Amino acid sequence: MLSSKLLTLVLVVQPGRVLLGMKKRGFGAGRWNGFGGKVQPGETIEEAARRELLEESGLTVNTLEKIGNLKFEMVDDKELLDVHVFRTDSYNGEPTESEEMRPQWFGWDQIPFSQMWPDDILWFPMMLQKKKFDLVVCMPTANNIVSLLSFTDVWWDGPKVKLYLTPPQ
Repeated sequence: MLSSKLLTLVLVVQPGRVLLGMKKRGFGAGRWNGFGGKVQPGETIEEAARRELLEESGLTVNTLEKIGNLKFEMVDDKELLDVHVFRTDSYNGEPTESEEMRPQWFGWDQIPFSQMWPDDILWFPMMLQKKKFDLVVCMPTANNIVSLLSFTDVWWDGPKVKLYLTPPQ
């Protein structure tokens, strides 16, 4: 059985642009991403999303819309990363660089997918269109996230989108 780690991801979206953060340290350093992290004991998922957004970008929000769920199954590590993805179209404050992230606005036609997690190109357009999504990415270990796939390595499985790094056994 896989152990589960509960995580959040927040995307701040304005007409024609999206706020991303360049991860400066730790897991994912050197990649553009939304803002988020681990849910702490005693926090709800939404409270964690709000806290992480504030810590990483200096922004607060009145409303968050749960737009999707990403599950990363690390089979060899017996770990499941359960990422709850939120979108907000309004915010308070000005994006501010933190020790962990450097925020930057990108036009919808300038999103730096080549410098993001490889699965982002699959679900990001749905998020921008306010379409809900549920994606499961299966891989041998967490280290395989870094070089996730080429599109010739994709298999679809069932009603939820399930993305395999290697063909299902």
